[in-house]
Amino acid sequence: MIWFFDTSVLVAAAVVNHPHNAPARFILEQLLLQNHRGFTSAHGLAELYSVLTRTPFKPPLYPNEVWQIMQRMILPHLELVALNPPEYTEVVRDCAASRFLGGRIHDALHLHCANKVCADRIYTFNVRDFRALATKEALGKIAAP
Repeated sequence: MIWFFDTSVLVAAAVVNHPHNAPARFILEQLLLQNHRGFTSAHGLAELYSVLTRTPFKPPLYPNEVWQIMQRMILPHLELVALNPPEYTEVVRDCAASRFLGGRIHDALHLHCANKVCADRIYTFNVRDFRALATKEALGKIAAP
């Protein structure tokens, strides 16, 4: 099976005192134990870095620590999927046509990446937001860990 992970799951898995740490870590462990293929979006890697280095976690995470987390927890286990310029244009055009504001674009980009790899499951802690943007085919694939 192909599992896609939103940034919200990766952030929770990376931060020990995050309220969703246990389910996020569990689902990543299941990915490995069950030999599924895992993906996240290439832009999600930058999003993860941004969130982990700017959120006032206690203790704070510094850039070199975040890079170590990515090298240990993310990069060996999840493949990155990137959109090409026409795909980015399509997502932005569709968001504009649907009058989506602000950060919804990031969720739309994640969903497009998940669809690109034909994900069987899309894990996020923003289930309601993802379902609001999803195609009919993707609706049943979206779940919280």
